Amino acid sequence: MKRNDIIYIVLVSVLGLSLLLGFCQDIRLFNLGSLSWLGSWVSSPIALLLGLVFALAFGKAFPDFNKTMSKKLLQYSVIGLGFGMTLQSAVASGSEGMLITIVSVFGTLALGTLIGRKLLGVDWQTSYLISSGTAICGGSAIAAVGPVIKAKAESMSVALGVVFILNAIALFIFPPIGHALDMTQQQFGTWAAIAIHDTSSVVGAGGAYGDEAQAVATTVKLTRALWIVVVALVTPFFFRKKLAGAEGKSAPWYKAVPTFILWFIVAILLNTFVLSRFEWGMALGGGISRLAKHLITLSLFFIGAGLTRETLKAVGVKPLVQGVLLWVVISCGSLAYILFC
Repeated sequence: MKRNDIIYIVLVSVLGLSLLLGFCQDIRLFNLGSLSWLGSWVSSPIALLLGLVFALAFGKAFPDFNKTMSKKLLQYSVIGLGFGMTLQSAVASGSEGMLITIVSVFGTLALGTLIGRKLLGVDWQTSYLISSGTAICGGSAIAAVGPVIKAKAESMSVALGVVFILNAIALFIFPPIGHALDMTQQQFGTWAAIAIHDTSSVVGAGGAYGDEAQAVATTVKLTRALWIVVVALVTPFFFRKKLAGAEGKSAPWYKAVPTFILWFIVAILLNTFVLSRFEWGMALGGGISRLAKHLITLSLFFIGAGLTRETLKAVGVKPLVQGVLLWVVISCGSLAYILFC
């Protein structure tokens, strides 16, 4: 076994054990007393930082496993968060961010085309994929829109790389900015859901700011993610000529909706109409939700561990510049709207 594989296993084991101890303390299974720090030292930024340091210092380790965990663990964890929410709170959070969601989605797609194609000369597929990922929900949007425009593998990889890099940066800088601006939990959760690409980073940043911010961020982001369907449906009309000679068939529009979003909604409904009616049900729902939060933290390590030097090199300068410029505009614009409107 290689050295990087051993270090990877040790890091995952230490993080997993610490988060397990923290979960056991949360549900009052036992109390570590003066050693309680053993279950509380791992936060979202720390998990991501350890993953990034490992990836940049040692490269890849168990790439297939890491890729699966960074995606699936996060999705299952988001479903788990649904057991800690009610339909009433979800609707309230989603409706408050609806107007800015609609404006920002289509505004981002238009602005991304302007910056990518007109200013930087990025190829149309890569430019549109980056714009879609920024507008909706990062990697999930890119994965859904890619087949619709018959995107090349290289374009998909570059777009995913750009989104991945910016997600990692957002996890570090958003919570301190929120505190510096004295944002409320509601304000920060809404801002994170709009300005940060992937659901994983949105949930992680929200959790770093507070439980209420995490609940708001998760709901608004997953409401926003449903716009994948709309974008997938209208995209072929914008690229009719380019797609006319493309080979292959587009997937049905309904397959553009990530399955975990539907299960997240099911979890909310189950908690609202079944579990919340019983004391044991409330305890069970709360326990699942707390476990999900710890697993989200662990998933951030896997996300960071995937950002290797090879990934950074593959992205290239122009697509990264497009992603950064688009991200800055959307972040500042949405922040100004939330604070002053």
